[in-house]
Amino acid sequence: MPTDDDITTVPDGTDIAGPKADALEALARLFGDRFSRAQAVRTHHANSITWHKPELPDAVIFPLSVDEVQQAVRICSAAALPIIAYGSGTSLEGQINASFGGVTFDLSRMNNIIAINAEDLDCEVEAGVTRLQLNSDLRDKGLFFPIDPGADTTIGGMAATRASGTNAVRYGTMRENVVSVTAVLANGTLIKTGNRARKSSAGYDLTRLLVGSEGTLAIITSVVVRLQGIPEKITAAVLPFETLDGACNTAIATIQLGLPIARIELIDEMQVKISNAYSRLSLAETPTLFVEFHGSEASVAEQVAQFREIAEEFGAQSFDMAEQPEDRSKLWQARHDTYWATSAWRPGSQVLTTDACVPISRLADCIAETRKDLDQHGLIGPIIGHIGDGNFHVTLLFDGDDAAEIAKVKAFVDRLSHRAVAMEGTCTGEHGIGQGKLVALLHELGPAVDVMRAIKRALDPKNIMNPGKIFHAVPAAAEGDHQ
Repeated sequence: MPTDDDITTVPDGTDIAGPKADALEALARLFGDRFSRAQAVRTHHANSITWHKPELPDAVIFPLSVDEVQQAVRICSAAALPIIAYGSGTSLEGQINASFGGVTFDLSRMNNIIAINAEDLDCEVEAGVTRLQLNSDLRDKGLFFPIDPGADTTIGGMAATRASGTNAVRYGTMRENVVSVTAVLANGTLIKTGNRARKSSAGYDLTRLLVGSEGTLAIITSVVVRLQGIPEKITAAVLPFETLDGACNTAIATIQLGLPIARIELIDEMQVKISNAYSRLSLAETPTLFVEFHGSEASVAEQVAQFREIAEEFGAQSFDMAEQPEDRSKLWQARHDTYWATSAWRPGSQVLTTDACVPISRLADCIAETRKDLDQHGLIGPIIGHIGDGNFHVTLLFDGDDAAEIAKVKAFVDRLSHRAVAMEGTCTGEHGIGQGKLVALLHELGPAVDVMRAIKRALDPKNIMNPGKIFHAVPAAAEGDHQ
C-alpha cells in the first residue's frame, strides 16, 4: 500500500484560487455533505492497488441522480476542472487517478435497477449497480447477468472499461452485452446511444464508442445490458496437467472444436502453489485448468464427455468434478482470489498485474515465451488466464524500493505487450490502457490513435474528462494548481 510520501496530494482547505476555487465552492453548495475534500476520502478515491503513484482529486462528490451529474459537469466545464468517474475503484491501470487534480464523481449511490424486461432478456440499471446486486435481484426471475470480472464491480465501471472475465469465452465481454448507455458529455449534455432493439443500423455506433472509453469521453449514468437464463445444469471440474503446453493446447482444441464451454481458466504451477496456501486448497502443484459447463442435463453431459477426451489427449492427469454449488463456489472464489493470494505470498512486495491477449492459435506460444522470459530474468510472476479467448495475466511481485527490480518489471511488461502485438494480439485484453499502457497503445495501433485523439477533441475540447488516460494529454487549463 502507498505511504504518505508516495501520494500526490492537494492539501485540504482553500489553497486553490480562481475559477477552480469558485467551482469547488459551487459544488460544495450543491452537494452539501455529499461533497468532500477530506484527505481520507480523496485518498480512497485515488489508485491504490497497482504501482501507479496515487494522485488525489481536489474533491469528491456523490451524485444521486442524472440531473446532479449534469449540473456538476457544467460547473466543472465552466472552470475547466478535470472530471474522474468512479465506480468501485477496481481498475488496474490507474484509470481512477486524478492526474491533474479535479473532481471525482463517485457514482456508487446511483444504484437503482430501473427496469427488468424479462421477456426481452435485458434490463436497465444505473451506473452504480454492482453485478452481485443485479444478479441477486435477477435470481428469482430465472435470469442472470453473465459478465464476471471477479470483483463486485459496478455496471457503469464495467462498461467504461469494457470488462470481461471468466465467462467471456461463452457469453462475451461488456462489448457484446451492453445494448445502450445513457451518458453525460463534457458540456453537460445528456445523450442516449440507442433503444432496446437487439440490432440497429441507425448511424454511428455510439454505444461501442463509449464502452471501453475509460471515462475519457463521457460519464456513463445508466446501462441497458443483456441477460441470460440461469442454466438448468452447471458442472465444474479441475484438471491438473503434466505441462503448461498441454493445458493451453486443451483450451485451443476445445475452442476450435466449437464446444460451448462456459469457463476455461488456466493457473500455472506457481499460482497453484500460491493459491493452495492462501485458499487452503490441496491441488496438485502443476499447471491446472478450472472449467465449467452450462446447459441442460443432456448437453452438459455431452460437453463433459467431449472435453474430457480432449484433455486426456493433451496430458490431463485427472478430471475432478465439482457439481455441488458450494464446491463450485469454493473453486471460483479461489480463482478470483488469485490477486490477493499472490499479494500475500511475499509480504511487503509491491504487486503489478498486467494482461495480454492473442489469437487462440498463438496462445500456447505466447504463454510459453512469457514463462521463459519471467524465469530468465528472475521475476516472480504467476500466470493465470481466461485462455478460452486467448487472454492471460501475469501478477508480478517486486520490491518497490529497488530501482533495478522496478526497471526489470517495466521492461518485462513492455516485452509482453510487444510479444502479443507481434502475434497479432493486443497489449490488453481487459485491463484497459489507463496510465499504464499509453506507449503500448501507440505501438499496437499507430495512426489509429490519432483518430481516437480527434474523437476526444471533438467531444471534450477542454480535455476535462479523465485527462491523462489512454493517451498523453494535458487539460487546456492546467495552470499549475497541483505542482
